[in-house]
Amino acid sequence: MSGNSNMTRIPLLERDQVTPEVANVYDALQKARGVVPNMFKTLAHTPALALATAGYLKALLSDGALAGWYKELIATRMSVLNGSEYAVCAHTLSARQKGASEDQIAAVKNDFEQGPFTQPEKLGLRCAEKIHRSGRDLDDASFTELKNAYNDAQIIELIATAAVFEFFPRFVDGLRIPVTPVPAAR
Repeated sequence: MSGNSNMTRIPLLERDQVTPEVANVYDALQKARGVVPNMFKTLAHTPALALATAGYLKALLSDGALAGWYKELIATRMSVLNGSEYAVCAHTLSARQKGASEDQIAAVKNDFEQGPFTQPEKLGLRCAEKIHRSGRDLDDASFTELKNAYNDAQIIELIATAAVFEFFPRFVDGLRIPVTPVPAAR
């Protein structure tokens, strides 16, 4: 396997190969997304991590203080910045499923400043880019701008989403997890 950079480094586990608790996660993902992401088929080797990740991502990316579609667009932008085909594909699909427009999706993959976003949404995407460079790039002036546009819960969700999607693209790319096939239309 070491000679082929396109092959996964850890085998993907199918539903019949996982613990009952992880099988429940697979079922929930299948129902919600129409597919079980290959990242979860890899995480299933460590059931506690698969369960914790599923719970964390559900809480983070669902509608909350910020709309789920917007947080998926932040995840997409972070994935673009990290050059992760897997993560870009995964979060493009999720953003679309949660209601993001095709114009919004295209904009976060290219120049969101010219995209169909409100000024606060653009500010949030700029904040995510600062987090990508370094958490220290979110200086006091930038944070004051955020505080003028967002409440504390929204800021936490925004920064948590940006920070988490520094990790996941690196995880999937480091393990060479193959892009999850797009589910058939439901």
